Amino acid sequence: MDVSVQNDFIIKMIDHEKGKGMFANRPIKEGDVILTENPIVSCQFSWNLEYGYLTCDYCMAPLETAEENVQRLAGNCEMFLPHMGCCKTDKSSITECLACGVKYCSLNCQNEAFKRYHSTLCLQSRNVDTNHPLVQLNEMWKRMHYPPETATVMLLARMVAMVNQADNKEEVLATFSQFRHHTTNETHEIAHNLLGEKFAGQIDILRQKMQEALNVEHVAHWFTPDGFRSLLALIGTNAQGIGTNAFSRWVKNVLDSKLPEEEQRNVEQLIDVLYDDMDKVVGAFLNNEGSGLYVLQSSVNHSCAPNAIVEFPYSNYALVLRARRDILIGEEICISYLDDCNMASSRHTRQKALRSLYLFVCNCEKCQAQANDPDVTSDEEEDDDTDAEDVEEEMA
Repeated sequence: MDVSVQNDFIIKMIDHEKGKGMFANRPIKEGDVILTENPIVSCQFSWNLEYGYLTCDYCMAPLETAEENVQRLAGNCEMFLPHMGCCKTDKSSITECLACGVKYCSLNCQNEAFKRYHSTLCLQSRNVDTNHPLVQLNEMWKRMHYPPETATVMLLARMVAMVNQADNKEEVLATFSQFRHHTTNETHEIAHNLLGEKFAGQIDILRQKMQEALNVEHVAHWFTPDGFRSLLALIGTNAQGIGTNAFSRWVKNVLDSKLPEEEQRNVEQLIDVLYDDMDKVVGAFLNNEGSGLYVLQSSVNHSCAPNAIVEFPYSNYALVLRARRDILIGEEICISYLDDCNMASSRHTRQKALRSLYLFVCNCEKCQAQANDPDVTSDEEEDDDTDAEDVEEEMA
């Protein structure tokens, strides 16, 4: 049996369908940090970058102050924030690639990016060449996958570049091979939504464009037709969403700063007003959003009644897994793969999303308890499904 033992948890194989699982190695109290982990690779979403969400190209830390963040998201350059000492963005440390202008929160992040993948992916020009194969690859992806995004082809480009730049290529390949990458679940006759029939021709075009843009000699097995579908399934089922936001971190810090009661009330009222103003302009899209591959976190299975939660408290790509309630020794540690909106939906809607995105039928305690619920969605959810189908038809 494949077993990895840490101080707080054990990772072991469960079965063929679920793969690995994480189990408590000690009693864990509500609020305890179970693990903190940086990704092997991460990348901002393509449309997020297109719309001007400013983030470090390596660690996804915000590159604007909380005040600038609010002004941009609310479309009002005259908004001002009090207590700016609670903003942790250090603009004095921001640096950029001299060749292409890609920005980083620090010289350390710039050096790490160059060492891992940017040497390969640098466009070598500050003026965007629309004929550059990498630019065409990114634009092709954007035309196929409109917001809200759950993946980006540029994460695959960074994976290829990491292998090419690595001194020990086999070690990097072995690291990526740890992630489950089934394209279908034959037991339940379901395929990943990135691989649906409407994308069949587009997948082959993406594969060819990546072969034009990058040296794929060391990852040739990724670029067979089946290998590329498997690679898309790998990021589709394993990549963890990352969200960072200068304003939300300011909010947390200022509310934790123990202000005088009246000042606290004034700040809370201001925060409510600012969120309302931003909602009118950008809706739910407040964060710098992207995704990354995390070795330990990827072994944590889903539950619709999770006992743990993924957080990004440092406003960068550093992931924290925290207990939502007390967890007994030997109990499986589970998170929700779904966002809050889907988690509040019917069993039918949750199951539909999990089948499409993660290739399994959920059998958690909550789903078992709701097994006799009717297999229907609410009117609101049906409207969302219709909107999604309309978008898919436009993209096809």
